Amino acid sequence: MSVPHTQSPTPARAFTQRFSATRRGARLARLLTAHQLTDWGHPHGTEAHDTVILVVAELAANAVLHGRVPGRDFALSLSHDESRGVVRIEVTDTHPAQPTQRTPSTDEDGGRGLLLVDALAADWGVRERVGPGKTVWAECVLARHT
Repeated sequence: MSVPHTQSPTPARAFTQRFSATRRGARLARLLTAHQLTDWGHPHGTEAHDTVILVVAELAANAVLHGRVPGRDFALSLSHDESRGVVRIEVTDTHPAQPTQRTPSTDEDGGRGLLLVDALAADWGVRERVGPGKTVWAECVLARHT
């Protein structure tokens, strides 16, 4: 007896990939996110696309610069929840240190990544994971199609 196959009303839209914990890996994460967003109907130049790309760029850079453990990769997961109108971004690394949001002085070159994520994302946070490390997540609101 065959079981009927039913399709969910909203197709699952998700992307997950591991990357080397290098600048090249962070760049590839950003480029593949751009491709995925375009595939999901949010092309280059739209506010949703540019916002998600900036958040992914910052979280991937943090994973490479501050969350790097030699010989270990970082992972990027994207999920597009059309019913809520958000893209959830998750970047997982194996370093045990928790990220800290700080306010750098005006003459410092860096230290603004999480401030940028906080300004662009509707919500963000950090959660522990099974095994070493943590996952930094953010949700970005998308323009709803009318």
